[in-house]
Amino acid sequence: MNVLDFQACKERHEKIVMLTCYDYTSACIVQDSDVDVILVGDSAAMVMHGFATTIPADIEMMCRHIESVSRGTSNKFIVGDMPFLSFRQSRTDNMRAVASVMKAGAHAVKLEGIEGNAETIAHIVKSGVPVMGHLGLTPQSVNQLGGFKVQGRGEKAADMLRNEALACEQAGCFALVLECVPKDLAAEITQSLTIPTIGIGAGAHTDGQVLVMQDLLGLSSDFKPKFVRKYLDGKRLWQDAFNAYASDVKSGQFPAADESYKQ
Repeated sequence: MNVLDFQACKERHEKIVMLTCYDYTSACIVQDSDVDVILVGDSAAMVMHGFATTIPADIEMMCRHIESVSRGTSNKFIVGDMPFLSFRQSRTDNMRAVASVMKAGAHAVKLEGIEGNAETIAHIVKSGVPVMGHLGLTPQSVNQLGGFKVQGRGEKAADMLRNEALACEQAGCFALVLECVPKDLAAEITQSLTIPTIGIGAGAHTDGQVLVMQDLLGLSSDFKPKFVRKYLDGKRLWQDAFNAYASDVKSGQFPAADESYKQ
């Protein structure tokens, strides 16, 4: 998949499937799946490093994860997140950060928000780098938003989101993530834009969907947002495997003769 395929998918009414991924081993598995797009998200700060928010992610962290993912796949479109404040500095510093993400192996960058970012997005696009927008719940703004909450409720908030979505398109974004947005509003925005939308907690009528891999696999029993569907009880399966290994070691059943070397 390449950047032109996003528009083609929207025109053909084919859903775009995006999944987060942060490491080489997982990328090797995703490569052989039907997933279209890998997002190396700043959610890595939470699911891979244990932070409470995405704010601690920086360019160095993101580039290490993007490099690992890019070494594990050769046939997926990779979107790299621009972390907290990395695109809100001088133009020189902004572009240096974008260059680092792209050189690490991303095919596009994703920026949260449009207010104050339109000129930056336009400049990045004109510099030859595809930009994916991100509106609604923007986790980097969690302190300003007062927590992880649904955005766009009420006519004033909905109007603002409609205008922001159009501004993202006009700035040159090739696609737009809508996170935690009422489904009817997300559907309306999707229909009004020429660029595709990718939803997370935004209902079924966006042009695609994205989920965090660890949520989809059920690796965390403590995180249960409304929009996540668990396709595997991964935590239980992993624990069962670990416990079976521990039992075999303690009982002397592992390693067996055929798992040991002869003189």
